[in-house]
Amino acid sequence: MSIRTNILLRVYLAFGLIILFAGLVVVQLFRVQFAQGQKWRSMAKALSTRYMNVEAARGNIFSVDGSLLATSVPEYELHMDMLAGGIADDKIFYSKVDSLAMKLSAFFGDKSEREYARILRDARRDKDRYQLIRRKVTYQELKKIRQFPIFNMGKYKGGLIIVQKNKRILPFRALAARTIGYKNENIKNPVGLEGAYAEYINGENGQRLMQRIAGGVWMPVNTEEEISPKDGADIISTIDVNFQDVAQNALEKQLIKSEADHGCVILMEVATGEVRAVANYTKVAPGEYKEQFNYAIAGNQDPGSTFKVASYMALLEDHKVDTSTRVNTGSYHIPGKTIVDSHGSIGVVSVKRAFETSSNAAVAYLVNNAYHENQSQFTDHLYDWKLNEKLGLQIPGEAQPVVKNPKNRSWNKNMTLPQMAYGYEMQLTPLKMLSFYNAIANNGRYVAPIFVREIKRLGNTIEQFHAKVINDKICSDETLKKMHEMLEGVVSEGTGKGIIYNPLYKVAGKTGTAQVADGRNGYKAKRQYQASFCGYFPADKPKYSLIVVINDPKHGYYAAEVAGPVFREIADKVYSNDLEINHQSPVRFAGILQPAAKSGNGKALHQVMNKLGVRGVQASDSTVGEDNDTTEKRGTLAKRKTELVPSVTGMGLSDALFVLGNAGYKVAVRGSGLVKRQSVTGGSIIPKGSKITIELE
Repeated sequence: MSIRTNILLRVYLAFGLIILFAGLVVVQLFRVQFAQGQKWRSMAKALSTRYMNVEAARGNIFSVDGSLLATSVPEYELHMDMLAGGIADDKIFYSKVDSLAMKLSAFFGDKSEREYARILRDARRDKDRYQLIRRKVTYQELKKIRQFPIFNMGKYKGGLIIVQKNKRILPFRALAARTIGYKNENIKNPVGLEGAYAEYINGENGQRLMQRIAGGVWMPVNTEEEISPKDGADIISTIDVNFQDVAQNALEKQLIKSEADHGCVILMEVATGEVRAVANYTKVAPGEYKEQFNYAIAGNQDPGSTFKVASYMALLEDHKVDTSTRVNTGSYHIPGKTIVDSHGSIGVVSVKRAFETSSNAAVAYLVNNAYHENQSQFTDHLYDWKLNEKLGLQIPGEAQPVVKNPKNRSWNKNMTLPQMAYGYEMQLTPLKMLSFYNAIANNGRYVAPIFVREIKRLGNTIEQFHAKVINDKICSDETLKKMHEMLEGVVSEGTGKGIIYNPLYKVAGKTGTAQVADGRNGYKAKRQYQASFCGYFPADKPKYSLIVVINDPKHGYYAAEVAGPVFREIADKVYSNDLEINHQSPVRFAGILQPAAKSGNGKALHQVMNKLGVRGVQASDSTVGEDNDTTEKRGTLAKRKTELVPSVTGMGLSDALFVLGNAGYKVAVRGSGLVKRQSVTGGSIIPKGSKITIELE
């Protein structure tokens, strides 16, 4: 064989080997890609890890008196690692799995012992590292589950994986629920305080290293978070739990009685603008009402006769009339319409009397006669008082007020002005109307209502809020004085007499009965009415303003009959519970000076004490004497007591949260039932804002 031939053979052989090798590579690639592709893809997924957020505990929402309105409690999701160290040996696992299945079945009662055993055995066969056992497990349940077979082998050996979630609860349930609001990622517009202050309440999420396993499930790599979450800040609202309870009960009771469609109540503190209670109820079934819509801040409607305060204020401020000016009642004719008083004519009376009896005809005539030639003069007052502007509330959802002026296309030069005079041709919310009355009570100082007083983190204030002043003086002192007299006259001599009037304290306010439009069908299709009463008390030194609005009542529609009882009940209970406005009297029983008693039914008090076998007499001021040393010592002792951690063992959740929260501590809750343990014992001294964990069973 020649050298050339030998070389060619070697070249062909090398080329063949190359082709063969390339073919083998292609075959292997095909095998890896298609035959073993699923295996390697699963392995890649199993090896992928990433850092995921650990949800922070949301901050608490407190009432102004320290009661807890909303808080987060831990809730657990349980998984099991079927390849954990303690059960790596099949003999150990299978010797105890049936016992575990029996315990789980008996404890949860959702599956039979056989079903649980099958689930656990299948998970073992599939080498599942993150088998779901149960969602929504409480802390007390978790404590018991940890004692079950296999799980009692320890934190790492038994394979029990615990993932903590945070569950939002309202200790007072439906109390102020709409104002508190809620967090929902799927809802674009925020709801209540939860939505408006989410930036503070949410806190900062932590991070945990997670590993993706078969089935696309992510399980924690480590038992602890790599970065611990930072709890959210606390919101101190202006709501008073006791007043809120009173408002909701009074409103719901009257709605049921009158079979109304819906209604709302707002109680506000005059000087500060702080909203103490706000209730909104919608009829969902006969005799059943729930909070579904915030009518107080979003329910735009014709205010009706409660708006007459603005009409008379403009007339008095422009010196168009005086309270003694005489005016006809009963009816007033304008082109295309006759305005009538539903209660009929009471003849020619003073302006004050016309206001007290809520004559539509009188106020329509007075406003039309005074401003007909210069109609913008009247509406300029309304715009100066910012009735056409939003209040700029701290919670979302405020409706845009609608107050016409002569430049509007819908303005009718013959009809709009006189109808505005008694509260039609406009759209105002109950809170907008109340704020205006509040300004009258506040000596003309018009403030925007507020729902949040401050924001705290670990007991330290990080932001405070005060009412925004809309107008320092809405009118002259002379006009204010006359308006005060007229509003008091409504209750003592007018439409509120006999229903709102209380001999213990003065009330000032105005009834409002308005026919409301039925959607596109207008006013004539179906007669629907809105009954309201807006005012303030005590009239001689106003502290609270209050509005009650009830829409579409079926049994009576006059404001005094429908809204009046609700106003009276709330005002009476607020007055009796506020020691600043309800002067207290010291009482002696069996010769011992008792805690101060609020003004009320003394006969009932003595009857109760007699039943208890305690004889007592009302003490005069002269019998209540204490030397300065005694008073000082008592004050010092009280101060020292408030610095100690209260003992809440044996209390229910609401009471425990109230006591510890009111003492200035941040509370973490585990379990349900009654408090069995607290992380800091009662009587200890720790800084305000410290965290105390309570365990309930």
